[in-house]
Amino acid sequence: MTGHYDIVIVGGGNAAFGASSIAAEAGKKIAFVEEWDFGGTCPNRGCTPKKVLVAAAHALHEIEIAKAHCIDVGKPTLDWAGLIDREKAMIESIPQRMADLAGKRGDVFRGHARFVGPNRIAVGERRLEAEHIVIATGSKPRPLPIPGAEHLITSDDVLSERRQPKEVVFIGGGVIAMEFSHVYARAGTRVTILEALPQVLSGQDADAVGKLLEESARIGITVKTGVEVKQIAASDERFKVTYLHEGAEGEVSADRVVNGAGRIANVDSLDLEAGEVRRDGVRIEVEPCLRSVSNPSVWVCGDALVSSAQLSPIATYEGQIVARNIVAGTEEAPDYRSVPSCVYTVPALASVGLTEAEAKARGLKFSASVNDMTGWLSARTYAETVAWAKVLVEEGSRHILGAQIVGHGGEELIHLFALAIRHEITAAELKSAVFGFPTFSSDVKNLI
Repeated sequence: MTGHYDIVIVGGGNAAFGASSIAAEAGKKIAFVEEWDFGGTCPNRGCTPKKVLVAAAHALHEIEIAKAHCIDVGKPTLDWAGLIDREKAMIESIPQRMADLAGKRGDVFRGHARFVGPNRIAVGERRLEAEHIVIATGSKPRPLPIPGAEHLITSDDVLSERRQPKEVVFIGGGVIAMEFSHVYARAGTRVTILEALPQVLSGQDADAVGKLLEESARIGITVKTGVEVKQIAASDERFKVTYLHEGAEGEVSADRVVNGAGRIANVDSLDLEAGEVRRDGVRIEVEPCLRSVSNPSVWVCGDALVSSAQLSPIATYEGQIVARNIVAGTEEAPDYRSVPSCVYTVPALASVGLTEAEAKARGLKFSASVNDMTGWLSARTYAETVAWAKVLVEEGSRHILGAQIVGHGGEELIHLFALAIRHEITAAELKSAVFGFPTFSSDVKNLI
């Protein structure tokens, strides 16, 4: 049986709902194909449940620094199983609510999707034909070619296991590893991170990462970079990781070994060749407007792309752009310059725009204002263990090129710099604004 649609959206996450919101409003006939649960990674296995654990880590941090406020709390005890139960309870209604929303916008098909032609998708025995097909299939954990990799668990498992491990090793030092390592360490788990590259969080500003690593070391996290992991071996319900570091062989044992090497586009089972969709590995080749270079009926958005950051707001943004291009016949391209990014460690590392290295590589002339605020009254008031910022201002125009903040409410404060970049608000205009005082936001004037 074949169904005919204006748009078939493969996937049911942020990118899919971003696209469907525009397309449904325009009266397009839509079909959704979802193999797993509606909502996708972010609300079910990523951002939302993770933040429940991060909030607990924040509470533990506040208890740790309570003495600075002349409060004696005593040693806290975390009920890990209870925390996981709380996390699951907070998200349990999301898949059905999102499925209901999809059903209001179009027809819903459950199962695995694959191309059977340039404009045709198969879902089991069904065939869905459409003028436009949107690939919004999200991402999956990056496989690691390491002997013993079958012993690795993923972030999905971290969010589900009700027993807190005593020792954990992360293979890879990406966002997932850094965020969960701060949760584990503040809860009393011994954490080791083994990263192959010279820097963890490789896309972030090196100085900002350095400040975060100082705090990571303070709470007991061991981080080794430039590491080659040789093997993961199981022994008596524990695991031994063997690695090379600085020319010497080392090993570390743990209850759990976590794949912290990031995620890749989840597109390799779509039979892209049958859809005449050109790719390089899992990288679907797209035009700036997110349309396939080889099949003008196919569009890609969200984590299924590999050219943009894997962030849920970006997925929604890209989905909306794809739908606008379909509906209006335009070739709008996304602009990521003002999209903020946050690594939800405790404290968080927040960034927007260019890093100093990126600005130098582009040959831009700019000033870099670097401030360690731990001695400022605002930071001392809250006994901050890290409070650091770097802001790049272009010479001549005095526009904000980029900002990185560690601590000091950075995950909220970064949006002021994002707005400044998007609307070309100059450093002088930011300085002239009137902020509530005393607040971290009022410190913006002193950061530029």
